[in-house]
Amino acid sequence: MIRALIAALILTTAPAAAEPLARQLFGAKAAPSRQAPAAIGTYARGCAAGLVALPEAGPTWQAMRLSRNRNWGQPELVQFLMDLSGTARQIGWKGLYIGDMSQPRGGPMTGGHASHQIGLDADIWMLPPDRLNLSRKDREKVSSISVRSKDQTRVTQNWTRSHHALLKAAASDPRVDRIFVAAAVKIEMCRTATPGDKAWLQKIRPLYGHNTHFHVRLKCPAGSASCIRQTPTVAELSKNGSGCDETLNWWVTTYLDELRNPPKKPKRSGPAPRNAKTYLLSDLPSQCKNVLASR
Repeated sequence: MIRALIAALILTTAPAAAEPLARQLFGAKAAPSRQAPAAIGTYARGCAAGLVALPEAGPTWQAMRLSRNRNWGQPELVQFLMDLSGTARQIGWKGLYIGDMSQPRGGPMTGGHASHQIGLDADIWMLPPDRLNLSRKDREKVSSISVRSKDQTRVTQNWTRSHHALLKAAASDPRVDRIFVAAAVKIEMCRTATPGDKAWLQKIRPLYGHNTHFHVRLKCPAGSASCIRQTPTVAELSKNGSGCDETLNWWVTTYLDELRNPPKKPKRSGPAPRNAKTYLLSDLPSQCKNVLASR
């Protein structure tokens, strides 16, 4: 009796086994779940059911870095990329090189990238394709190009009018929620856009780290009840116009200065908040357990 009580006490007081990181669990899945397509949670904290693959190559696109197995998305995203690649050909490009979309079941990526978690995000290279018959090996070696200067305020000679036309076409698509670009790109597009035709520029949002690709984010698909839209919405942001003034005034004068001269961070008390690198499965929407468990 005494031994049984001691054993029970040990079991109740022993530390629980460490819960695996969500990025490890989702990164280990090589195929999508056999479920109806669904975007679950937020773009930066969620997962995805029933994703489909963007074919590795098509008449107007190629998926790059195939070893990452990140050419998965909601059906709406795959169709959008096919459509936009056709538009790219119309403006003079041979098509598009498509970078990261999502993992087969979405979720936090193995490297801890903050977004691309629900199958509605895609990175599109700034590099106009020379050809669309690259081998798998070539697609691991070829790199995109940067279109912004080192001081982050100007575009380089790599930026062309066709880049502007492609981004305008993407932003004008009603399926698109917003597009992330380098600040220099937004500044240049605001400078050169046709006067009186700038409302679409509100969807073009400056974000650090997007000098070699632009990041397209689609709206939650119709009927996707578990998908949480990003706030504020672009419609709400559009009350302030094209976003050009806030970009020129805030980004250049404040944000870039903070990047060059980072302010001292106050000492944190308590544990750091969790993020895509440290999320546990229990931090994600409850439906994500079923997504992982599905065959």
